[in-house]
Order: sequence, then structure tokens, then C-alpha cells
Amino acid sequence: MPVNFPPGLPIVPDGDAPGGPRISSPLPGSGVGTGAGSGAGSGAAQFATVPFEMSPEDFEAAVSDALLLIPDKAARAMDNVAIFIEDDYIPQPGEDPDTVLLGLYEGVPLTERDSWWDAGSLPDRITIFRQPILDICESRQEVIDEVAITVIHEIAHHFGIGEDRLHELGWG
Repeated sequence: MPVNFPPGLPIVPDGDAPGGPRISSPLPGSGVGTGAGSGAGSGAAQFATVPFEMSPEDFEAAVSDALLLIPDKAARAMDNVAIFIEDDYIPQPGEDPDTVLLGLYEGVPLTERDSWWDAGSLPDRITIFRQPILDICESRQEVIDEVAITVIHEIAHHFGIGEDRLHELGWG
């Protein structure tokens, strides 16, 4: 199904993703996932007994639908950011090999950019990791909810909102 993305929000499946941790916790009342991001405490995702199966195309559609949840004013304020989907996060050298990430923001938040930032800067990058999300979900609706939580969480980082504040707001 074709989707009209706000400017600067392409979805590029199967990109490359270096970077730091992000483990999602549930939207209040959703019953999906738990955990903590880097520096925000310890925790581990609660995994479903059997991962939910979803085609890459359906997962991409869930990410596209999650992007449509972003209010127009916020979507228009996003600047120089690309959304990618990858199957799984591969821990970087020196990282705990058991690191599990649902999503990852890499870039310079809008709140930290100065007048020189635009001069040749690469786009910020948001990566959503398919398999870890499927691993913690038991139904299609749980996948859709967790994708929405993860997309919104990572976009919040683009706006300069940190892990601690996201956890306070229930988007941790």
C-alpha cells in the first residue's frame, strides 16, 4: 500500500547500523516489552515464548503506519533524518554481545545543532530492528503497538528528548 511520507522520512529496509543501545518498554496499558536503554538503568526485554511471525513487507507497513501517527507539525519539524529497517542489531566491538535493541537513533538532535551543522552533514539515522520486536510480541497487534512505541521513541531522540525523560513519560 503506498504511503505519503513527510519530507525527510524515507524508509530504507536492510541498511547498515552502527551505534548504541535502545530497548523499549511498554506504552502504559499495552502489555508489550520491558527494559531500559543505555545509561537509564538495567533491564532486559521480556521475550515471547515463540516469536510472532510477520513478513518483512508487513513489518515495513507497520513502520510506515507508525510514521503516520507523528503529528504533522512534528513531522514537518524533522530535519535531515532517514528511517531504516534491519533484521537485527549486531553488537559493536566492546559492547555486551547479548545487547538487544528494538530501535536506534544516530545523529545530532535538533536541540544540539548550530548554524554550521548543515554544512555537509549526513542525515540522522533511525533504525528499527525487526527480529527483536517480533521476539517480544505474541500477536500482530502487539507488533504494531511496539513498532509505534519504538518509532516514536527514536523520533523523540531526534528532537533532543533523552532516555530518562522518555521513561518518565512512559515511552522508555
